[in-house]
Amino acid sequence: MDPERRKLLNIILMGVAFMMIFTAFQTSSMIEQTVINSVKKEAESKGEEFTGSGYYSLSILYAVFALSNWIAPAIVNVLGPRASMFLGSCTYLLFIVSFLKPMTWALYTGSAVIGFGAAILWTAQGKYLSINSSDDTIGRNSGIFWALLQCSLLFGNLYVSFAFEGETDVSDATRTQLYTIFSSVCAAGCLMLWTLGRTEDPAATTEMSKTAKSIESIKQAVHLISTKDMIFLLICIAYTGFELTFFQGVYGTCIGNNGHFGTDQKRLIGFSGMLIGIGEIVGGSVFGLLSSVTKKLGRNPVVFFGFVVHFVSFFLVFINMPDLSPIRQTIGPTYIPSYEWLALVCSFLLGLADSSFNTQLYSIVGFKYRDQSAAAFGLFKFMQSLTAAGGFFYSNILVLKWQLAILVVTGFMGTLSFFQVEWALVKSQNQYERIN
Repeated sequence: MDPERRKLLNIILMGVAFMMIFTAFQTSSMIEQTVINSVKKEAESKGEEFTGSGYYSLSILYAVFALSNWIAPAIVNVLGPRASMFLGSCTYLLFIVSFLKPMTWALYTGSAVIGFGAAILWTAQGKYLSINSSDDTIGRNSGIFWALLQCSLLFGNLYVSFAFEGETDVSDATRTQLYTIFSSVCAAGCLMLWTLGRTEDPAATTEMSKTAKSIESIKQAVHLISTKDMIFLLICIAYTGFELTFFQGVYGTCIGNNGHFGTDQKRLIGFSGMLIGIGEIVGGSVFGLLSSVTKKLGRNPVVFFGFVVHFVSFFLVFINMPDLSPIRQTIGPTYIPSYEWLALVCSFLLGLADSSFNTQLYSIVGFKYRDQSAAAFGLFKFMQSLTAAGGFFYSNILVLKWQLAILVVTGFMGTLSFFQVEWALVKSQNQYERIN
């Protein structure tokens, strides 16, 4: 097979494997707080005690994820991206299996384990994406991978929308069936990662030992975090962590806790997740197909579009949802009648805007730091997971309006920071072309 076609096939197969793994995980994280609230009620009815929290579980996950990103590049260099992705994916399977028999200690332990595995998985994914892409194909490949990944939000949430129909609480039988299916799908995705084709890293130094390469990756990460461009990018990446918290865990909980939606409130969580996924897929596909256009016009218009869409969606959520909905069941006042259709429109907009930011961040990091991809993508996930951990922690405390205020302020700062890096990159390319 032609080498370029082989590389494209590798990207597609990796995307399909991630789609299967995250069909299980992303759906699980969206419904985790709702499921755990039902587990608590079930335990109380039996005279037992369950003290776990979905928000705190996800906060632990992303905190460990953030810290593990400092050592993940070294592990990826030793094991290689393919084996690293397989190892990391297995921790996702362990986490999902733990919901078959919920226990507080297992919930929090599993959260820490998957945090470590996620750092390895995503650093390896970034490296595998880089070595299977060229300057001309990095935008396209980023879009293809992102669209395939977000298909995971369709299938898992479609099942949830039917499984939760008519249920005000998630029963033990429903939970067991749900996580048995998720565990099987995740296991298949793990096996698919192991079958990916091996690809030589053009940046690899054959004379350098794996130990030396690992130490060099850590040094590169420390150096990169002190550079101006990386600092600006990390501000934008930090925002994607906060908004990831909102669409992945908080918004579905808001819908499930909105008493104005009646008996449909739990079922709507699934439909919301599906529309977030559709927004992600539309954005990833369009921005991937338009990679030749963005190469000419730059990435800034796409990021600006994402910020505007996010701002609109945050405003609509603010007026449509009760202030206490992230925390508990409520029929509190809203600025307008609480419409189900508007809640689902906001879901689509959240997904579309998220894809705008992430496809362009993947593109610029993969392009600018091609020879330091493991370290650069490690820092990417470090900052994103650090702010996600903070976001999930305060989600159990702050009412909706303050969470949205944080998103608006950090989104504005992140957008301006991205503009600064893109402008500098375009300027340096223009100077290079004039010299040559």
